[in-house]
Amino acid sequence: MAGAPAPRTAPEPGTAPEPRTAHAAPGPAHAAPGTALAGPGAATAGPVAPAAGPPVGALGGATPPVSAASPASTSPTGPSGPAGTPAPAGTPAPAGTPARAGHPTAQPYAHAAPFTGTATRTSGGTRPDGPLPGGVRPGSAPGPDTVPVLGAGAKSARLRHGDPVLRRVLRLAQHAFGSSAARAVAESTELVAQVQQPVTTGRQIVVTSIRGGAGKTTVTALLSRTFNHFRHDPVLTLEADAALGTLPARLGVDQLRWTCTDLVQILRPSMQLTDVTGYLVPLTDGGWLLPGSQGRIGARIDIATYRTVMVALRRYFGVTLVDCETLPGEVARTALDTAQARVLVTPATTEGVASTGAVLDWLGSLPVAVLPRTVVVLTATSPDASLDAGAAAEALARSGVGVVVLPYDRHLASGGVIRTDHLGAATRQAATRLAAEVMQRAVGAR
Repeated sequence: MAGAPAPRTAPEPGTAPEPRTAHAAPGPAHAAPGTALAGPGAATAGPVAPAAGPPVGALGGATPPVSAASPASTSPTGPSGPAGTPAPAGTPAPAGTPARAGHPTAQPYAHAAPFTGTATRTSGGTRPDGPLPGGVRPGSAPGPDTVPVLGAGAKSARLRHGDPVLRRVLRLAQHAFGSSAARAVAESTELVAQVQQPVTTGRQIVVTSIRGGAGKTTVTALLSRTFNHFRHDPVLTLEADAALGTLPARLGVDQLRWTCTDLVQILRPSMQLTDVTGYLVPLTDGGWLLPGSQGRIGARIDIATYRTVMVALRRYFGVTLVDCETLPGEVARTALDTAQARVLVTPATTEGVASTGAVLDWLGSLPVAVLPRTVVVLTATSPDASLDAGAAAEALARSGVGVVVLPYDRHLASGGVIRTDHLGAATRQAATRLAAEVMQRAVGAR
């Protein structure tokens, strides 16, 4: 029929079909061939595909999803045709093209982006389930292995209470029929108010000693328990005494993975609190732990690592408690110089008090006044101590430091996990007083 369109015929076998005009699909246009994908932090044109499910932090808090373009909407046109057409075998992929399934990316931690996956909380820490920084997924990332904590599996035959039974019975009777109960409650309320003082910037508290075996790690664990119990802001306990440290075992941690040395390669200014806590060990009573090592002999923390970690983490936590190496180590001296408050632990012996007096004289000779922000802890290592702790505390306090006496406690002396419900009443009171004394000095520091 005249004027009628010619019928459309099928193409011959082996011939290419007639090209048709492509209609513009809604959404962002594809990148030109050879154009690299936008790197981390770069602006992405067009709508952004939402993340798969809200990421969960170490304690279950939701993390705001990080904007990331989906491969389907931002993949550049391949060298052999439009997006979606597979390239011939052996053809190199354009720069920025995501790795194919089963082939992990080769991006190192040095180019890491914020953690955007979810995290699974285990007894020994938080294991990220999603992609690690740099786009590396768990299992393919060159991260550290999870190892058990030294001494975590050792169980004591009998869990002893800090106070004998007779002493506990007498204390209950005094509270029931005596007039000292109201006075004790008022004193405890005042101490708790000092521990809960608000801070405008993160406070760093360093615990050190002049010799091993003074009870430095035990005092750090007690302060960690106290701050996590009373304070409402995030609290971090950091282990800077890396050589076979016992802090994880005292805090009840069973497994370790990420350490200070590992985290220093991952931390980025764009990371949020929920991103950071994915690499920390959550504690049972709240707060987090960052171990110094995995219990290997010879693993040490240098000054550069300590400075980098402390500067990067101080904005996330209201209180950072550091279990530092003994004096006169380089890291210990650096930590004393940069902290807002210091705790010097010494045994309640004649030699310990004399050595502490010499250290205080050295601290007093420094250009910066550090003694007003220092607290000395006299730890009783025996139930039959011959030293007059009261007289020793008065002598040390003349230099301008605070002094707290930690009495002998059977539960602390037996080692293992510190359980607050098994501590003696005097030990709990001394731990609260120490936390209040330290916090008072840390808040007053600039």
